[in-house]
Amino acid sequence: MGIQVAEQALSLYDLPKNASVRLISLSENEIYQVESPSGRQWALRVQRPGYQSKNALASEIAWLAALRRDGVVATPIPVPGLDGEWVQCALDPATAEPRNVVLFVWENGCQPTFSTDLQPCFRSLGAIIASMHAHSRSWQRPAGFERFTWNFEAALGESPRWGRWRDGLRMDAARIDLFGKTAEVIRERLEMYGAGPDRFGLVHCDLRLANLLLHEGAVKVIDFDDCGFGWYMSDLATPVSFYEHRPEVPGLIESLLDGYRSVRAISRAEEEEIPTFVMLRRLLLVAWIGSHAETDFARSLGGSYTDQSVGLCAGYLRRFG
Repeated sequence: MGIQVAEQALSLYDLPKNASVRLISLSENEIYQVESPSGRQWALRVQRPGYQSKNALASEIAWLAALRRDGVVATPIPVPGLDGEWVQCALDPATAEPRNVVLFVWENGCQPTFSTDLQPCFRSLGAIIASMHAHSRSWQRPAGFERFTWNFEAALGESPRWGRWRDGLRMDAARIDLFGKTAEVIRERLEMYGAGPDRFGLVHCDLRLANLLLHEGAVKVIDFDDCGFGWYMSDLATPVSFYEHRPEVPGLIESLLDGYRSVRAISRAEEEEIPTFVMLRRLLLVAWIGSHAETDFARSLGGSYTDQSVGLCAGYLRRFG
């Protein structure tokens, strides 16, 4: 944990003296709340080593800043360092390892949860997603723009970015066979679906509930750390991440679609493939939990997430296999 890195990073910004630093989230990255004696707040993200290049981080900020500037959606406001650059580098005093850091103005709001009525939130989010996709298609990306590509290979292939689904918790031979058949059907369907510019482009890729904020009736979108090039319809699957097995999910996806259609037309082929993107995401998260078993969040989900995926795989194969 890099509290010393975070404290050192404060000197790279024009921040009030004696600001306090408090870790609020530890998953892929470390997120710190920075607060001045007067009560002003910021969010400092200390990047995990080796995941994103400095240029990729700057590219992320370029898009989220453009989305806010162009009135598409409220996104975090980035804060440049003293040198004017969005991405700063601080040394870990314990290891002398360089760590990229980025700073944002604190965004007020609360995360939506399944204990509340999510229908209005998801209708609003669906419209926001459609507007983000329209922006993605028309936005002139800056020279050298660099983000990951989230295709099948990066998710469930032989060189997966978040680990292998086969290494998920509580895997056995029967589950490896079932999940493998599911992954193969996903691959076949996505090959038929295609990745032309009308279906594949710059997307958020991680619109789970933890990356949304509700504030004064509006939905804000945060954490673009995994944004990249992927299927547009995958953004309609990620809001139900970690809850794909719950009975409310079909109705919530309908709410997303209602909101999406209010901004942009959606073809029958796109709509029919959303279950494939939900299943793709589910297996990707089985892999993520297995490869991040040391984190508190992965431990909170544990092997039960794999257990609950068995029925989803069986249902998907009955429908599409």
